[in-house]
Amino acid sequence: MAARTAFPSAPLHSRRFFPFVSWLRSRLLARWYDRHLQRLDLAEIDNHQLRDLGLTPQDVRRECAKSFWQP
Repeated sequence: MAARTAFPSAPLHSRRFFPFVSWLRSRLLARWYDRHLQRLDLAEIDNHQLRDLGLTPQDVRRECAKSFWQP
């Protein structure tokens, strides 16, 4: 029976995916932060501008109530 270690070495092919996973994670975090900022901006728009955009205050409240990870 082979000895087990706390940190088994990963095969070489899985190590190549780490930069991709890191890039994907950073893109996801950037998207979430951008969505958060967009919702903050949307909450500050007045009713006149909302009418120009074709939105109602209820639409804005519904959108701003979502969590940052929800599209």
